[in-house]
Amino acid sequence: MKTLSILGSTGSIGKNTLEVISRHPDRFRVAALAVRDNIAALEEQIQKFRPDVVAVFDEAAAARLKLNNPPVEIVEGEQGMIDVATLDGVDTVVSAIVGSAGLVPTHEAIKSGKDIALATKEALVMAGGIIMSEASERGVSIIPVDSEHSAVFQCLDGRDMGEVEKIVLTASGGPFLNKSAEELEHVTPAEALNHPNWAMGNKISIDSATLMNKGLEVIEAFWLFNVPVEKIGVILHPQSIIHSMVRFIDGSVISQMSVPDMKGPISYALSYPDRIGNILPELDLAEIKQLTFEEPDTKKYPSLSLTYDALRAGGTMPCVLNGANEAAVEAFLDGSISFTGISRVVSGTMAAHKAGKGETIEEVIRASEWARKKAGSMIKGLTNNKKACIKA
Repeated sequence: MKTLSILGSTGSIGKNTLEVISRHPDRFRVAALAVRDNIAALEEQIQKFRPDVVAVFDEAAAARLKLNNPPVEIVEGEQGMIDVATLDGVDTVVSAIVGSAGLVPTHEAIKSGKDIALATKEALVMAGGIIMSEASERGVSIIPVDSEHSAVFQCLDGRDMGEVEKIVLTASGGPFLNKSAEELEHVTPAEALNHPNWAMGNKISIDSATLMNKGLEVIEAFWLFNVPVEKIGVILHPQSIIHSMVRFIDGSVISQMSVPDMKGPISYALSYPDRIGNILPELDLAEIKQLTFEEPDTKKYPSLSLTYDALRAGGTMPCVLNGANEAAVEAFLDGSISFTGISRVVSGTMAAHKAGKGETIEEVIRASEWARKKAGSMIKGLTNNKKACIKA
């Protein structure tokens, strides 16, 4: 039986992970859970899965949980997240905290020798060199949970990377696939959150709509599979049936297909190298009838180009891209900037940054904090311009 800690248990990935576990209680045990502040959902999870320890990042929320006296040890703050990530007796940590907050707990889990089922893409985007080096030194396995990287992982299946010509990550194109670049200036947060294929949290849904999410996955793939950036491509595939592909030097292409449901890649990450049943419905290609593909329009999706720029710049630039994007997405969701303002904020923040080497977690965190602050000043300027235009 594999013993697990789940960082981000009340988010979309966390809930799907617990659903997989509930279908196979003979294979998995939940030792610890960690959340930001959703104690209502956490209390339900405590009752069902009986973990030994739970962590609540928000100290006020942790205090409310303690008042209810649940039958579990409660830890709080960033140290509490680290405690859950490094808990004795845990085999695998499911890293599913959205955003940069997942970096430190994931790094500490690796340092303590835990295998990682990785959904927190920011860990590799911000500090890929540090994370992969630490994992190699500790003999830790990092198994991807993102559907795209899980697909690549399955397609490679231990093959010699010298045989790989290109990794091709698929993207649905999000809710605005059929809109022009000009139309995107006026789309609303509600429209951007309405993803046609996947049920995801707010941040990742907006990133999917801008294609920033796919760009972040390009950076992840660079670190996970140790390939040059020139060997990583992106193609739009609206049906979200082929989750990614690998093209080999002999011209053949291997893809991984399934219905769009995160329980598939989650179960594979948890059970690897085995596969377990009772996870996904059958894929009926005759019913689907058509699978289509097209190249992404970089004018419409400038965020995708920005991620390639950040990866080529290296050092702390990917971290700055990520921090600026987090701030810009928050600003779009609260109505401060337009949808197209997201990429403008990210681009401007990157242009103002002189990339450092990014050789320590502390340096990476400082770069992220700088990026959020710089992005904040740009957002304020865009907000003021927006108000001025409305008055005019």
